[in-house]
Amino acid sequence: MTSAVLVDIQDEVTCPICLEFLTEPLSIDCGHNFCQACITANNKESVPGQDGQSRCPVCQTSYWLGNLRPNRHLANIAERLREVVLGSGKQLKVILCAHHGEKLQLFCEEDGKLICWLCERSQEHRGHHTFLMEEIAQEYQEKFQESLKKLRQEQQEAEKLTAVIREKRTSWKNQMEPERHRIQKQFDQLRSILDKEEQRQLKKLEEEERRGLNMIAEAEVELVQQSQSLRELISDLECRSEGSATELLQHVSDVVKRSEFWTLKKPEALPTKLKSMFRAPDLKKMLRVFRELTDVQSYWVDVTLNPHTANLNLVLSKNRRQIAMIMGFPTKTCKA
Repeated sequence: MTSAVLVDIQDEVTCPICLEFLTEPLSIDCGHNFCQACITANNKESVPGQDGQSRCPVCQTSYWLGNLRPNRHLANIAERLREVVLGSGKQLKVILCAHHGEKLQLFCEEDGKLICWLCERSQEHRGHHTFLMEEIAQEYQEKFQESLKKLRQEQQEAEKLTAVIREKRTSWKNQMEPERHRIQKQFDQLRSILDKEEQRQLKKLEEEERRGLNMIAEAEVELVQQSQSLRELISDLECRSEGSATELLQHVSDVVKRSEFWTLKKPEALPTKLKSMFRAPDLKKMLRVFRELTDVQSYWVDVTLNPHTANLNLVLSKNRRQIAMIMGFPTKTCKA
């Protein structure tokens, strides 16, 4: 026999007044049972009504004292249960009212709590709707079963949503790595293009630098040669001026000619500024063009033409990647 069953049976054989197993139980008209000593003491303490009737301590139903009758069957059950409980050493749990020490047998609907029969008579619960605990428990049991059914459905829905969310998270993460590699690859391509363009511009600058330095070097050599010739001419004139008449007039026509027609030949325009200053390309524009090119490339396909099915007016190249149209007009070549 389980504790739950013992508790249920104990409720049936427990006196509502002393809260002990019924001793010499007496039944009244309403069906409630009390110990003989308890109901007798209750009748002595209470004041009978004008009609001489007393009221049941539990349900307040009127009854005649002379109608109390022994309940032998319940007495036997109480005695047997007492032996079982005491023999097993078990103590059945009985919840008592904190205010009156009486057993909690009633349920107050307004306050939503268990009360004892004395609480029901108090000013606090006067006019409230009260029910026997066993009766109202069944109603709440049904409500709880409905609530449990609904809540379990909600729990199942929550578990399904959780599974969907986890699946979305996995799918989302799986999309990230390929996209990350794609972005890195595209920017590596951009960096490669920029690096190549940088090397091209630097090489172009080196060539321009070399040309400019060559022009300056040639002008410098030419100027040095002219300076040397001019010093020699000046020296010759100085020597003739300081020497004898013979020395002065020796080949004088050639010297006079050289002196009169000597003109310093100035070098051609030397480079002073770069022909073209490098300007970095517009990065935003480059990215836009690159993105457009990438989008177009996604539609590119490799095509190899079949010479056996080609139009008679078409001439295929050896690699079958180009065609030429012959229609009595100038040949036009198209790439496949």
